[in-house]
Amino acid sequence: MAFDYALVLTGGIATGKSTVAKIFKVYGFEIIDADKIAHQMLEVHHDQIAMLFGEEYVEKGKVLRKKLGSLIFNNEKKREQLEGLLHPLIFDEIKRQSLLLDEKKEPYLVDIPLFFETNRYPIKESIVVYVPKKLQLERLMIRDNSTQEEAKARIDAQISIEEKKQKATYIIDNQGDIEALQEECAKVKDRIILEYKEE
Repeated sequence: MAFDYALVLTGGIATGKSTVAKIFKVYGFEIIDADKIAHQMLEVHHDQIAMLFGEEYVEKGKVLRKKLGSLIFNNEKKREQLEGLLHPLIFDEIKRQSLLLDEKKEPYLVDIPLFFETNRYPIKESIVVYVPKKLQLERLMIRDNSTQEEAKARIDAQISIEEKKQKATYIIDNQGDIEALQEECAKVKDRIILEYKEE
């Protein structure tokens, strides 16, 4: 069985998940990063990407991720094609890494941005990094230098952050500054360690 000691780290776009992952790394938690694995799979299978979407999306064996991103974001059929190729590959690699980490019998995090959307991973416990939608929108516009309309479209393509908050085992509230975020992370880390010791 994989995922015995796994907790999912998730949230909405621009809620601060990457920063939380870095903080947990400092605490000594191992982290499996689904996005990183997705990028690796894109590179490994660049020939299939060229076959599916056209040679113009691959240059010198590298997938032009931004270009491919804008194609699939506006085209559901193409997005499903890409997911059909990548999701099983990503799942197998996450499972492989998870089995290795389970042997250590220590809690670890699996960073999956679309955990609740894909409903693919049998992981019971989740940490949701939370900010209210208004703040999420502001941060995304600043981060990506995008218009309100573009940012809103990207946020609306995911399950709402309020719904994710309802489903979470642990919530890390990221409305404050970095010190406040570190305090939130420390509280959640202590609860996780305590609960795993009790089992």
